[in-house]
Amino acid sequence: MLVSTKEIEVRYAETDQMGVVYHANYFVWMELGRTQIVQDLGFNYALLESEGIISPVLDIQASYKKPLHYGEIAVVKTWIEEYDGLRFTYGYEIYNSDNELAVTGWSKHACVKKESFRPISMKRKYPDWHEAYENAKKQVEK
Repeated sequence: MLVSTKEIEVRYAETDQMGVVYHANYFVWMELGRTQIVQDLGFNYALLESEGIISPVLDIQASYKKPLHYGEIAVVKTWIEEYDGLRFTYGYEIYNSDNELAVTGWSKHACVKKESFRPISMKRKYPDWHEAYENAKKQVEK
């Protein structure tokens, strides 16, 4: 299983009046994690979009464990939790500067045609992406 890592410096604008990262910013960081894993697999999401394919979020979840603060480095770890050729789920863990787990989460996606939102088969349309996702996803123990 491939686990991608993305470091993010927490900016002041990402914090709330309590001085902690505003909860919605973790979803933005998850998107950065998804972009990183796609790059680590040797692909480019912008190229996919230029071909009229998008990957909307179908469902997303986050569990907050510890706050992150301005000036800390957030470390976003991302992996492919599930993939079936049509839908995929990314898993996330976000750590603080002390390497303490701050957030866990996941997001579910599918690739669809931009103009119709009809799903596409990654296996048929993008066999190289399909193979890379199959090889990088979390293995289910039997």
